[in-house]
Amino acid sequence: MAEMTHSSSVSSSYSSVNSTEDEEALITRMFNLVGERWTLIAGRIPGRTAEEIEKYWSTRYSTSE
Repeated sequence: MAEMTHSSSVSSSYSSVNSTEDEEALITRMFNLVGERWTLIAGRIPGRTAEEIEKYWSTRYSTSE
């Protein structure tokens, strides 16, 4: 699995809930470890739901061409 790197741009849907750089870095690290297990990732970030994490990830790292 290719490792995703942190980018400086933030999706407006996720930034509207005031994500922090630490949260974004944690999401990236957790994704690299466990893949698309959004509930598991959200469990590590207080106040975030699996749906918010998945939406953030799909918006930020969309692979559509």
